[in-house]
Amino acid sequence: MFSEPRSGRLAAWGNALLAGAVSPDEAASAVVGEDAVHRVTGLPGEPVPVGLTLALGRLRRLGVTGWRVALPAPGHPLGLSGPPEFNARALEAEEAVVGFGAPYGLVPEVSEVGPEGDRHVEVVWHCLTVREAPPADVPSLGEAERELAEALREATTVLTRLDVAASGPAADVAREAYRARSAAGGEVLAPGYPPRAVRVLELARRIGLLVDLAYGHGHGGAVSASEMAARGAALRPVERVARRAQVAAYNSYVEERERERGF
Repeated sequence: MFSEPRSGRLAAWGNALLAGAVSPDEAASAVVGEDAVHRVTGLPGEPVPVGLTLALGRLRRLGVTGWRVALPAPGHPLGLSGPPEFNARALEAEEAVVGFGAPYGLVPEVSEVGPEGDRHVEVVWHCLTVREAPPADVPSLGEAERELAEALREATTVLTRLDVAASGPAADVAREAYRARSAAGGEVLAPGYPPRAVRVLELARRIGLLVDLAYGHGHGGAVSASEMAARGAALRPVERVARRAQVAAYNSYVEERERERGF
């Protein structure tokens, strides 16, 4: 299901930490979430992996003043700026965070460990050098919001024509899970982000849910190969727009810093 990437959590709460809106422990706890542990390897001056709190502090001292998100996919290097080694690692993971102010980026490696019945998730963030350049194909918040509205209208029209209705028990469970998460009042972004960024990210998540349901649970009348192809053709641009909007929302903290500095 279309969900919050770990790189999004790290960038959002890392930016909140840099802004002084949260403590180091609060930021690290929010990034780890339900995972067991996060460590950072390859950090300059550290020969062994270190904890997230230490790593974020060290990277700040090395000059990082903000964090961007990259959510690349094959043929779409969304949010990346190079070099090739970093881009390849990020594409394999389908996500990364890119430092602003100093040439460092982090790519997560996620693994499940422990015996059957007692598995837990551990994350190792690989610290690599990045190229200090504008990220690829990231829209402004305003552009992202307009693109989301237009893509949603177009996809709804096509899916309605194909009689693709996301229905059935599995779709109902997915919708209820989304409503429960929203009703729980959890923060969509970390403290310090503008309301428009929160709005764009929430809309991107809603559209992502629609796409997931249409792919996984919306059988309707789209049963022929041509109709299935038409469904995919309708959904792929929506997925792309939703990912671009996600990145725009997470990156809005850095974009605001750039505007303040006149970049």
